Amino acid sequence: MTYRCRNRLTKKWSTMSESFDVVVLGSGAAALTAAFTAAKEGATVKVFEKNDKLGGTSAWSGGHVWIANNTQMKAHGLEDSVEEGVTYLTALGHGRVEDRFVRAIVENGSKMVDYLEENSHVTWDSIPGLPDYHPEHPGGKVGGGRTLGTPLFPYSELGEWGALIEVNPYYSPFLSMDETPIGAAVPKPPTDEEIARRIASDERGQGASLVGLLVKSALEVGVEFAVSTPGVELVVEDGRVVGVIVEGPDGRHTVRAKKGVILGTGGFEWNKEYVNTFLRGVLHGAASIPTNTGDALTMTMKIGAALQGMSEAWWVPIAKLPEGINSMNLAMINNDRTVPGSIMVNSRAKRFTNEAASYNAFGGAFHQLDPSAFGYINIPAWIIHDHDHLVKHGSNGEPYAGETFPWLVEAPTLRELADKLGIDADQLERTVATWNDNVAKRVDPDFHRGESAHDRWWGDPYNKGVPEATLGPIGENGPYYAMELSPGTLGTKGGPKIDEDARVIDLEGHVIPGLYAVGNASSPFGPGYPGPGGTHGPNMTFGWLAGKHAAVVEPTAH
Repeated sequence: MTYRCRNRLTKKWSTMSESFDVVVLGSGAAALTAAFTAAKEGATVKVFEKNDKLGGTSAWSGGHVWIANNTQMKAHGLEDSVEEGVTYLTALGHGRVEDRFVRAIVENGSKMVDYLEENSHVTWDSIPGLPDYHPEHPGGKVGGGRTLGTPLFPYSELGEWGALIEVNPYYSPFLSMDETPIGAAVPKPPTDEEIARRIASDERGQGASLVGLLVKSALEVGVEFAVSTPGVELVVEDGRVVGVIVEGPDGRHTVRAKKGVILGTGGFEWNKEYVNTFLRGVLHGAASIPTNTGDALTMTMKIGAALQGMSEAWWVPIAKLPEGINSMNLAMINNDRTVPGSIMVNSRAKRFTNEAASYNAFGGAFHQLDPSAFGYINIPAWIIHDHDHLVKHGSNGEPYAGETFPWLVEAPTLRELADKLGIDADQLERTVATWNDNVAKRVDPDFHRGESAHDRWWGDPYNKGVPEATLGPIGENGPYYAMELSPGTLGTKGGPKIDEDARVIDLEGHVIPGLYAVGNASSPFGPGYPGPGGTHGPNMTFGWLAGKHAAVVEPTAH
């Protein structure tokens, strides 16, 4: 039997020729977790992906998953509890995250990772020593363990599906997370022989591993996939979402969802209108996949969904790159600012923050407003360092090979560098002198760099655990270099308001039957970023909750 409905956007009748228990829009880690779980629990499931590849930004990510009180911690002799996890996330929420969401994340996160390990091809291991991003906050973990990773995954096991998964534009897919600049302050790349072995066996790490494992698992439980087929409108009957209109290569058609539609279409960071309307401050670039244009937000606003977290994003400092360096023409900057011998200054030639802090926390630093000048004090900003730093640490993850990188500004003296940047030369010299004086005392009284276990982990691995991991002088002899940084994002957080099972809520506070939102399509996480993998952990947890709930919903009678 087929169903027919009127598409009010095209004013044409379309045939409802497909019908599934659960329809999932998007194919990032949260969406794939939802799809796999629903299918494993007995539902028929189809995933529709807007892009021509699967995986979304998750496939571009480091692939880490942050889960408090996870089972794998115990294997390393690490202690945690639900209450410690709740205390920590509550402290990071600044009063803007509802207690029910904090509890849902912490109480179900470990269940999600155990479920995947027991039922899918996903395997985990805790990363000991890797601290939370704010480990000294109440409930934080200095000794790590809450961040989980997946092993290298041979894409040969996916057959032809391997070619349908996104490839990271920033780092080689044949590297594990700790072999990249975003996973280690000074990454230790594998040998040429090991890279050749991985390429020959097509073993991929980071987000490619996580997504590949989830896709393989989903295929084996009967999940169907369609690419280049975005959802464009929800179908509502008698107040219940019963399907979605999708637009594929052959035009639009309606797909029935007898139990539910799960929206996992990513954030809205590539939608300029939404960014200008909702985000708390300016955004100069997104490190995410460009198909993240707020599709879930658009579809749910049309049917009266309430909204949550619209001002929030997963912030990261970015550098704009010349064309040809990578396909995105930008870089996420982590190691350049955390290793010793570099500082960041603003347009006043002054330091303005702890350079080694969590990349997400930089959102607040960049968005500091000067009420008198009515401008952002710390935009633009630059990393400043000397030649010895460049030789030792390279730049943007690239080793120095004798030529200045095209994204760096170079000058023989600090004064001439200041002139090139258009900032006060006297002040820049004073800033560097003050920094060097403090480094000699092994302290940073201005911004406390090097005090946190986080700073001491991400800095120089040969000085891990002591202030010198991130405190180092800028030399007296040039040349000197600057790299401009500005506010970027890994993705936005806001979207339709949800409950503890990821069901979408309407403007009157009632559940919209048959509709769920997961991942960055609606992350109820507030301003915090708990640790490495802090996007995937909560998002996959809500994906698991949505898939589990949708699988047991009484199907619509049609």
